[in-house]
Amino acid sequence: MTAMTIAGQAFDLDPGQVERALRDELPEPIVEHFVVVVSRRWPPKQVLAAVTGLDRADFTTHQARRALTRLGFTAGRSGWHKPPGQGAGASEGEPPGAAPLAEALRPFIGQWVAVRGDEVLVAAGSPKDVVAWLARHQQQAQSVFRVPESDEVADGAGPQ
Repeated sequence: MTAMTIAGQAFDLDPGQVERALRDELPEPIVEHFVVVVSRRWPPKQVLAAVTGLDRADFTTHQARRALTRLGFTAGRSGWHKPPGQGAGASEGEPPGAAPLAEALRPFIGQWVAVRGDEVLVAAGSPKDVVAWLARHQQQAQSVFRVPESDEVADGAGPQ
């Protein structure tokens, strides 16, 4: 447990509490900052509000990032771009948690996802849930698809 004070209130938090608080939630759209929890990018204020019950107006994004990184979660900024000439994949200079789309999809095997560029916007159990999330958050995806359960299924050679 890590003791911290947020908005004048004392909390004892651990990574497991954070993961449990998000279990039945979908991440909201990332505006600029994010934290990675169970291989998904989340807005820091959404995460901290979910685990503490505090109103998001009670703390800043930077306070949320700081609290969550103290718990061991990786934080980053969207809009980070590779310098020209670098290929796909993690390389020197990339922020922690950055990965090619195939690696970004690995945690969502068997789920439906909405993707824009190399970012997974949302993953859910049905295409209806994905489309509802996109509409609710006024987001547009380049594609919506189900992540195959294996390479064989992706290649058309395995059971469907």
